[in-house]
Amino acid sequence: MSNQLDRSKSELLFNDAKMMFPGGVNSPVRAFKSVSGPPVFIKKAEGCYMTDVDDNRYLDFCGSWGPLILGHNNAAVRDSIIETVAHGTSFGTPTPHGNEIGHTILDNHSRLEKIRFVSSGTEAVMSALRLARGYTGKNKIVKFEGCYHGHVDSMLVKAGSGLITFGESSSAGVPESFAKETIVAKLNDCEGLRKIVQQEGHDIAAIIIEPIPANNGLILQDLEFLKLIIDLCRENQIVSIFDEVISGFRVHFEGASGLYNLSPDLMTFGKIIGGGMPVGMYGGKAEIMSMISPDGPVYQAGTLSANPVTLAAGNATLKQLLHPDFYKKIELKTETFVSQINDHILEREYDAEMIHIGGIFWLKFTSKTIKSADQIDPLSMEYFKKLHHHLLQDGVYFGPSGYEVGFISSAHTENDLNLAVEKIRIALDKTFEY
Repeated sequence: MSNQLDRSKSELLFNDAKMMFPGGVNSPVRAFKSVSGPPVFIKKAEGCYMTDVDDNRYLDFCGSWGPLILGHNNAAVRDSIIETVAHGTSFGTPTPHGNEIGHTILDNHSRLEKIRFVSSGTEAVMSALRLARGYTGKNKIVKFEGCYHGHVDSMLVKAGSGLITFGESSSAGVPESFAKETIVAKLNDCEGLRKIVQQEGHDIAAIIIEPIPANNGLILQDLEFLKLIIDLCRENQIVSIFDEVISGFRVHFEGASGLYNLSPDLMTFGKIIGGGMPVGMYGGKAEIMSMISPDGPVYQAGTLSANPVTLAAGNATLKQLLHPDFYKKIELKTETFVSQINDHILEREYDAEMIHIGGIFWLKFTSKTIKSADQIDPLSMEYFKKLHHHLLQDGVYFGPSGYEVGFISSAHTENDLNLAVEKIRIALDKTFEY
């Protein structure tokens, strides 16, 4: 594939970065390993557009991998950061910013009784799992193949063999003894989950799931399956955990829990609640959260947890999400965008489909419904590689992996989305060589 777009400055920076950082990046997917050319080095962004160091301008659908539901450089968020930084960046003490965002969240999220801030989604998951073990006195965790919960050791596992598929390490550096504490189940498989709980429920501390699995494609689950998880947990003294790092405050102010009217015991969050700054949070029932130090025996701490600059940015973001019809407007924009692309796919008879929920979308290169991770054909990612190349040349930025979802923000206007639709149609035709 030729690179008509000038990315020479990005390439120079990438070559320099490779001398300092493993793979030249500080998070693996940024390395463009699954697509073509060097990573794009961004120097500025505004609204739904980014500009790279070579002065190429991109219509962005990555949104910093999800946090930027208001678009880049939102004025209220930016002003809150500047105002807060003027008074200092970190104190190692409580600040009023914690109380302010705490009230914004708890006054408007009926499924959260108490919360604690940490510095990343991974840290939130790690803390919630420890809390579940401390609360129940049990050891094992059930996760689902295709759900990503950060780089926690016990979550970096893949399915093993047999009916009860105890985890096998999917990363070097994770001892098999850690992985064996995790049971990997299949998504959307009610009978399989019942069997796991029947056989191992006596030692299962928690069942954790992305209620809207969006880290390995967008694998929408049947509501019956999500309800079953909560019911089985309630019946067997197991803590139910919804990982809402992506779906939280994205599809509804109360996330997937609110959208589906479900009440898990604990939830984990990140991304949007930091307004573009590093953040994580976990929370849920007060009875369980009371087990956390200093109230209880489950230890968890963090020097920069509840950083005032982060919380100010997050609160400025969340307050805008509370405006009437905020989520309806994004849903409508996304639905229109997706339907226009799908109309083109159907007209050309391509074996592909774009699906969405709220402001999240995913282009899959099959017309078949996908409910579990093993239904995604790895060979289909070659189509995405071609598509990504053509889109980048035409100034449209998707995350550099076909397994990743895209995001539409309130900053995407009707004109922006119509322009993107035209460019995506052209890129699809080139991809399928129409």
